[in-house]
Amino acid sequence: MADSKREIERKYEATDATRLPDLSRVAGVAAVDHHGVSELDAVYYDTEDLRLAADSLTLRRRTGGGDAGWHLKFPVASGIRDEIRAPLSDTLPPDLAGLVRSRVRDTALVPVVRLRSARDVHLLNGPDGEPLAELSVDAVRAERLHGGSRSTAWTEIEVELADDGDPAFLDAVERHLRKAGIRPSASPSKLSRALADTSPKKTSSKKTSPKKKRQREPAPTPHTAGDHVLSYVRRQITAIVALDPAVRRGLPDSVHRMRVATRRLRSALRTHRKVLDRAVTDPVGAELKWLAAELGVDRDQEVLDARLRTRLDDLPRTLVLGPVRARLRIWSTARRSGSRRRTVAVLDGARYLALLHTLDALLADPPLLPAAAGPPGKALARAAHKDHKRLATRLAHALEHPPGPDRDLALHDARKAAKRARYAAEAARPALGKPAKKAVKRLKAVQSVLGDHQDSVVARDALRTLAVQAHAAGESSFTWGLLYGQEEETAAARERELPQVWARASRAEIRAASGR
Repeated sequence: MADSKREIERKYEATDATRLPDLSRVAGVAAVDHHGVSELDAVYYDTEDLRLAADSLTLRRRTGGGDAGWHLKFPVASGIRDEIRAPLSDTLPPDLAGLVRSRVRDTALVPVVRLRSARDVHLLNGPDGEPLAELSVDAVRAERLHGGSRSTAWTEIEVELADDGDPAFLDAVERHLRKAGIRPSASPSKLSRALADTSPKKTSSKKTSPKKKRQREPAPTPHTAGDHVLSYVRRQITAIVALDPAVRRGLPDSVHRMRVATRRLRSALRTHRKVLDRAVTDPVGAELKWLAAELGVDRDQEVLDARLRTRLDDLPRTLVLGPVRARLRIWSTARRSGSRRRTVAVLDGARYLALLHTLDALLADPPLLPAAAGPPGKALARAAHKDHKRLATRLAHALEHPPGPDRDLALHDARKAAKRARYAAEAARPALGKPAKKAVKRLKAVQSVLGDHQDSVVARDALRTLAVQAHAAGESSFTWGLLYGQEEETAAARERELPQVWARASRAEIRAASGR
């Protein structure tokens, strides 16, 4: 079974002649304990085209030291990574294989680099003997195993913060290292340095600074309508792939964010049918709709649970009659039972993998129509205007109905149109600037009002079910009825608020004629 650890560390350049300063003088350090030298041997795995390295992920099998095993590291921020660990085995553990699947797909992982390090470890301890950080001086020997045959060697200093430590402590350590002439490393990881130094493209006639040779090529500046649409599409596909491991790990808000990226992508394919051939994109949109629905199983229940618990917490105790909290907990648990396992099963399924391959193909050979070659302003403004007009029609239709189920259903349809209009404005923002930015903000407000209204509709349905169950069990249904009444008032308040919010959004409409 894999476990995880948040790794916060900094790396520094060193040579055999580098001497560490007296680290016992760092504020907060009471003692520096020298633990001696350990030998580490790690083999790093990646696809032949280095997909994991391209996204700054590292996967290794390491022996030696106190944490031998498989390690998978995800970047969180500069100098911060989440490390997922699994016990030492001959083959990659299934848990870790799942976490790289969205990047690797069905491509084989191969050994790409072997790193052997002599690690000289120093523990920086506080007054009570508690560890503050681990400083190691690593003499590294790297051997390219695939995609090259070169070897390289270097020495570096690594300072890793202790679990639950204050990151400011690393600043204090760094000040002492800098005073001793020790500078931060230009490479974010040992693997990235090994790959760069052993690259077959490296030649002795072209000497480039480590920082320059590790820079990625900047993304091309979008010029045409097709460029802008594809840029937006690419961002959503990248988000889906990147969030896949977070969903598998059950990280907070990951399912919601992946679902939103899926919806944004589907919306873009539907909105920009003048730019992308719908004969190609409509089948993709159908699969994205399926994925969003699967991701919604757990997310919708999570939102509903939070809403009902908040409502219940806000009630005076004298109005909570009977085993209300226990019934809510039992009902929620029954509905969510196995939902996360189902979500992971979807991500492990052949249908999802086929969708990822299809999205790759969409970017590799985009089905651009002649309008894609035109200037972006007119095409994107026209698409945003069309979606805005659809929203206006649906809202007018919804408000024609008297309060009740038909209006609720029509407002839900309007909510979907509001999302699509907002996403169209988002895609247009790089080309249209402030008008699109203003439209996004106003449409988000409309979406929020409609969303709260729909959440109230769903909550009322759940509260009625809970009241029926409580009554059948001989419990008081008073509290459930009270909460139902609150949700009715919430829905009515949102309906009263809607015309004013929509009026502001209408004034921010992106007109087709405003395109540049």
